[in-house]
Amino acid sequence: MRGALRIGGATVHYDGSDPDHNRMVTAFSGEQARVRDTLFAVADVAFDRIDMRSHEGVHPRIGALDVCPFISLESGDDAEFVLEVAADLASTYDLPTFLYEKSETGKHAADLPSLRKGQYEGLVGRPLDPDFGPKVYNPKLGAAVVGLRDWLIAMNVNFSSAPLSQVRQFALEIRRLRDGGDPRFTGIRALGLPLASRHITQVSLNLTKPDVTSPDAIVAWLEDRAGHGEPELIGVIRARDLANAVRMPWTAGQVIP
Repeated sequence: MRGALRIGGATVHYDGSDPDHNRMVTAFSGEQARVRDTLFAVADVAFDRIDMRSHEGVHPRIGALDVCPFISLESGDDAEFVLEVAADLASTYDLPTFLYEKSETGKHAADLPSLRKGQYEGLVGRPLDPDFGPKVYNPKLGAAVVGLRDWLIAMNVNFSSAPLSQVRQFALEIRRLRDGGDPRFTGIRALGLPLASRHITQVSLNLTKPDVTSPDAIVAWLEDRAGHGEPELIGVIRARDLANAVRMPWTAGQVIP
């Protein structure tokens, strides 16, 4: 898979995976043609190797290409490009493809958690209404979610001594506080997950409003309840967010100006 990331000529910022999530996260950037070529090179390899009928992992997913977000790094019109890529993915791989976030057109829910509800198993045997591709799931590949979205910070906080029931309660409390309007948790999505191979637990977080929520403040809130945690950055972060993420280990390639 890592070899496929280099085929299209895009700049690779991140690739990471682990056996418990059973999931690979990548981040790459470049001119539209290079991004497209890199995506399809990765999809070719992934779709040859992944069979959702036997796939298991702790992270929610609906397909072999679970979600493919695009972010505009410069001012310009990327909306049409994203639609073209989504349509090409659907037709090339016979893959039901749903648009989300800024690309969604009002046909269905725009947020990822809603589109993932029921996961891959929930696709089986029911009619679908994707934006592109067949109206039934692909047994081997499931379905995909594609779209243009705003910046977010994807991060985890890992705990060696907090039991699973506790981290799940933390995630639930974060979601309740967010939905209740607590400004400390604006736009935060949270899940409590077990990482059995490492004998630890994890609060998995997406900060969808990084201009108003602080990674360090979330880490501190969790540590007040569970003791020392190990934060980790998944994917990329903007340079302007680093002042509020001093606890987060990162490499130079993960920082976008």
